[in-house]
Amino acid sequence: MSFTVTININREFNTAASFEKVFELLSDVGKSGSFFPKVEKLAHLGNNIWRWEMERIGIGEHTLQQSIYACKYISDKDRQTVIWTPVDGIGNAIVNGKWETIPTQKGCKAVLQSNAVITVILPGFLEIILSPLIRMEFENLVDQYVANLKKEFGQSEN
Repeated sequence: MSFTVTININREFNTAASFEKVFELLSDVGKSGSFFPKVEKLAHLGNNIWRWEMERIGIGEHTLQQSIYACKYISDKDRQTVIWTPVDGIGNAIVNGKWETIPTQKGCKAVLQSNAVITVILPGFLEIILSPLIRMEFENLVDQYVANLKKEFGQSEN
């Protein structure tokens, strides 16, 4: 038995860093991924495809969930976007999204949109208890990721 957890993320921040600096870092999946907390392994599979293996979520010695997924990344400087789409058949999650980087007078605005559907291989009766916990954990990780990026780029007065 299993159930799915759907997570929708929308975050944005302003930074004093230039558009070029922000876009360059976000386009480099390996470097950008190093700012994401609790990544157990981030592997480049070639052809702009990256496999993410997150640390296990657990209670005591019991693993509740480990999210694994792969995405293909496309950076487009002219459109000011980094877009990722899911790669079928890898892991237990389907993740897609994009970064949009918008030059401002005082730096750059970064807008993150991401959607994930995670399959949890546990009895369905646990869904009501575990879904909010898994969603909260993922949202907290994204918030920490954004905070790490803000620290790297520097805050803006925007």
